[in-house]
Amino acid sequence: MKFEDYYKTYLTYHTKPATRWLHVLGNLATVYYVYLCVLNCLWGLVLTPFIVYLFAWPSHWWVEKNKPAAFKHPVLAKMADWRMMIDMMRGKL
Repeated sequence: MKFEDYYKTYLTYHTKPATRWLHVLGNLATVYYVYLCVLNCLWGLVLTPFIVYLFAWPSHWWVEKNKPAAFKHPVLAKMADWRMMIDMMRGKL
């Protein structure tokens, strides 16, 4: 599956602004978490992939009322998540 095709599908799982912004918050929290781990405790880096899900998954359950895209294609979903954040910051979404 080509990433651009997947990204279009990914956006259909993220139609509400609250869901998108919670994903952005999760991504920013992940970056901050990595920063803290590098400064304090490198072993904590093993939890890095899961930080965003503390924000993203509840947004799917309670805002979108759907299942996260990460269940089917976790790597593509992570790539699409960052792309969505960049598109939002650029005002494209």
